[in-house]
Amino acid sequence: MQLIRPDSAIDFMGQRKKALALSALMLIVSVLMLFPQVRGLNLGIDFTGGTLVEVRFSNVQSIADVRDALVPVGYGKAIIQEFGAPEEILIRVQNAESGNSSTISTALLKGLHQKFGADAVTMRRVEFVGPQVGSELTSAGIWAIVWAMMAILIYVTVRFQFRFALGADAALLHDIIIVLGVFAITGAEFGLPVVAAILAVIGYSLNDTIVVFDRIRENMDANIRRKKPDNEITVCNASINQTLARTLMTSLTTLLVVLALFFLGGEVIHNFAFALLVGILVGTYSSIFIASPVMLSLKGHFGPSEEELKAMEARP
Repeated sequence: MQLIRPDSAIDFMGQRKKALALSALMLIVSVLMLFPQVRGLNLGIDFTGGTLVEVRFSNVQSIADVRDALVPVGYGKAIIQEFGAPEEILIRVQNAESGNSSTISTALLKGLHQKFGADAVTMRRVEFVGPQVGSELTSAGIWAIVWAMMAILIYVTVRFQFRFALGADAALLHDIIIVLGVFAITGAEFGLPVVAAILAVIGYSLNDTIVVFDRIRENMDANIRRKKPDNEITVCNASINQTLARTLMTSLTTLLVVLALFFLGGEVIHNFAFALLVGILVGTYSSIFIASPVMLSLKGHFGPSEEELKAMEARP
């Protein structure tokens, strides 16, 4: 009679080689797409530097009409989006197009006045982000992710074992690279809100992975005390099946909120919600098919020592 009985009988570990091959393919494509020579990220003015102009119209105007008004003054490629109310429009000009912030804002306002009339458009604010600030934000964003990964490595090592920590970090790195790759492929703008979304994805994915790892550790401890213990693949399969309902319910309920943000939240948080959407889907996948298989593959290298095994056997 088996001590560990999964609630369902899906052979996740039996598909781990196929899953790892699929992930390897996605990672290769994502990394290639991140190279500027291939496609690269569409960095926002937070990183590249540029000018941001907020205007308010007396009547609602379409994005297409606003863009048509900017073509004659040389800014037809500007990023235009609604900001708050439908009458408020945010115009962002990349640093490559910008010279002097006041000159740009004057030219933009001139184009809008020519098409809609001087009384129909009011300038609300003008902001300039220099290239140096963009460089500092890039460095800060990268270091935020690096420190988060290091903290997770230390925490999971203390909480479980080092091989569990490496499995968790491998899953998180997998999620980050694929989210970045999706942004490179789609050309969606990559700004500071997306960096915040990636950090949120790290927390979400880690939480999911820790739940699975905690059940694996409990089952491994119980398994060691048996006279004829199951192998670790069986234990991992059972553990993932036992936590599967919780994983799916958490993912689905979180996705409902993120989908609402994505479709109803407006242009301002569209890319933030898009990063969360991709991250939740990939994070749910990685907590099952990446974290546990990587942890299993490290057995014999970073597994428990003889002293740890004896201590686990002595537990009541």
